[in-house]
Amino acid sequence: MSGIYSINKGVSQPIVFKGLKAQYIIYLAIGLVVLLILFALLYIMDTSLLIVLPLILMLGTAHFLLVFHLSHRFGTHGLMKYLAKRRLPHTIRFRSRRLFTSLNAHTHSVNHK
Repeated sequence: MSGIYSINKGVSQPIVFKGLKAQYIIYLAIGLVVLLILFALLYIMDTSLLIVLPLILMLGTAHFLLVFHLSHRFGTHGLMKYLAKRRLPHTIRFRSRRLFTSLNAHTHSVNHK
């Protein structure tokens, strides 16, 4: 019976393509499309190919290196966690106790009803 059904191993594993993990594949694809559009715009604006080609090649190389670096450094969900952690405040300061006393008064009035 086990020969009839194939087992899908790693169904819940993230997609990996040539070392890129999960969302970094999309980041790379979006960057390449942006570079293609930039090349087309510069070419239509009649900019010299001696300027356009090295510019696009340098930007493309930098984009590849950045995306691969982020993929290897953070992994599948690490970049999102890193950016979320950066948005958290380091400290929370209260200049007044009014917030806490009003919460306490509100809690007592709700519990006694």
